[in-house]
Amino acid sequence: MKLVYLALAMLLATSTEGFAAGTTAFDIVQKKGIELFKNVKTVIFILGGFGLVGLAVGAIFGSVKWKWFASLAIGLVILAIASSIITYFTDVNTTANFGDTLGANG
Repeated sequence: MKLVYLALAMLLATSTEGFAAGTTAFDIVQKKGIELFKNVKTVIFILGGFGLVGLAVGAIFGSVKWKWFASLAIGLVILAIASSIITYFTDVNTTANFGDTLGANG
């Protein structure tokens, strides 16, 4: 496991972004984390949309509880407002970084 961490550290240290002027390792990690969050959020929204439709049909016909449908819907709402929640608690405007789900840069 130590070898994997060493390989990741070397990859980060020798990446072309690491040599850009004015960037630190933390800036690169933050940028990659935000990019990962945006991509994962998109995939979760797509799968969650199909899940909502499936759970709604199942709940209408009585094979699934409406509580499951509501739980998935609330989870997707929390994911949609995640950047606003982070902004509220940290007093840092993360909407510029994370993007807003309802905005043009989401």
